[in-house]
Amino acid sequence: MQKLVLLRHGESVWNKENRFTGWTDVDLSEEGVEQAKKAGLLLKKHDYNFDVGFTSLLKRSIKTLHIVLEELDHLWIPVQKSWRLNERFYGALQGLNKDETIAKYGADLVQKWRRDPHELPPSITKDDERYPGHDPRYKDLTERELPLTENLSQTMDRVLPFWNEFIVRDIKKDKKVIVCAHGNSLRALIQYIDHLTDEDVIKLDIPTGIPLIYELDEDLNCTKHYYLE
Repeated sequence: MQKLVLLRHGESVWNKENRFTGWTDVDLSEEGVEQAKKAGLLLKKHDYNFDVGFTSLLKRSIKTLHIVLEELDHLWIPVQKSWRLNERFYGALQGLNKDETIAKYGADLVQKWRRDPHELPPSITKDDERYPGHDPRYKDLTERELPLTENLSQTMDRVLPFWNEFIVRDIKKDKKVIVCAHGNSLRALIQYIDHLTDEDVIKLDIPTGIPLIYELDEDLNCTKHYYLE
């Protein structure tokens, strides 16, 4: 039996301000820093240690993992960063206040944009400052890989190749793995691991800064999962 730890980053500044964030590289809030420290201390209390970590290219996730590993005195382990673990790209919604967006478009439509695995939020254009093609961290991505908007299904399409090529590889080598990522990249991964239907994943909420433990059998099927307390 292997244990896999999934962790959503601590509260970000835009989480606190109730904004759609996506690939916008906002920092952790003060509360988010404290959540990350508490996650690290909780993992330490339960005697968790890791051989390798995985995270996105966004600072709120990178910093959360760094703080957790610092609490565990594990800053020395290798950490692999990938855009494939980035948050879902929310297109033209990025930066907008969620309540104001609901007031403008209606709760039903905004809920579809947020939760329906196949519903696309409004797109940006390539001349928009939010277009990731302007960001040097994505300079090696193809035009097809650079999103203008994204739904959860498309997020899963980019997360799963990374899961299968890198994370599964290390789990099969009996390495102890922690993945620190985002609400929607983790929702996509959990939908795959738990074989959730689209209806199931619509209801799935992942809290910030609380370690989610997956117990996996030798075929990497989930036998149990739970939040660490």
